[in-house]
Amino acid sequence: MKLGVVMPVELGMAGDPEAVLKFARAAEDLGFDEISAVEHAVVIANTDSRYPYSASGKSHLPDDCPLPDPLELLSFVAGATTRLGLATGVLVAPNHNPVVLAKRLATLDRLSQGRTRICLGVGWMREEIEACGGDFGRRGRATDEAIAVMRALWAGGSEGVDFAGEFHSFTGAYSFPKPYRDDRVPLYIGGHSAAAARRAGRFGDGFQPLGLVGEELAETVDTMRAAATEAGRDPSEVALVLGHVLPRMDESKIEWAHSLGSEHILLSASRHAADLDDVIDEMAACAERLSLV
Repeated sequence: MKLGVVMPVELGMAGDPEAVLKFARAAEDLGFDEISAVEHAVVIANTDSRYPYSASGKSHLPDDCPLPDPLELLSFVAGATTRLGLATGVLVAPNHNPVVLAKRLATLDRLSQGRTRICLGVGWMREEIEACGGDFGRRGRATDEAIAVMRALWAGGSEGVDFAGEFHSFTGAYSFPKPYRDDRVPLYIGGHSAAAARRAGRFGDGFQPLGLVGEELAETVDTMRAAATEAGRDPSEVALVLGHVLPRMDESKIEWAHSLGSEHILLSASRHAADLDDVIDEMAACAERLSLV
């Protein structure tokens, strides 16, 4: 079972280089497999968009919470660690030009020697996506095409790459260096909707369902696997990343993950963690319970 930890950005520490490295090095030293960094290019005050992961429809993060660019943050961490996986959760795909993003992801994966795992999604904040130049109403189609663009550029060789899509077209394009592993950065789909599950089944290297529990989680995973089958893919080849909380993580949760077909759990700090030392204490206790070190 792979175990990752989510960077506790809610503590306001993600813009502090010493705090970021303290967290990342603790995760590595305690035997966790990866850290995950979130993204918002901008946060719009008094947004009309509903945050889908709370009953109130409002994000738990203050508008002025430091949220560094996740790829720059992970590059910073990569140089200070040796084996720690570098993940996003969730990279907002419509905020990015996929031609540029393909180069950024390949560079991070190449220089970190294959430690990158990207979880991307379509985003929920209309105003953020529009501020970045995207079309909120077409963000699903734009994300599907972005995945195709990046994979085409990564796979392209000595003949260059031609691509003709709804949003992007180019001829004879060369994008080097290639990712470290098999000319491919793993692209997971994150989200809570049936559309996200179907996207993961059709195109994703994995699926990271967000904010779902119980029957709703099981049904969404089934939707992902049905979409994979319909697309002619083996559903077992679409990895599944589940979420849980550090203080409640134990062997029974590993059995629960296995029962759903998952070999990867991403852990968050509890709401009771008041500072980074509290989070690291929760990580250490979890590592001890699971004999990670």
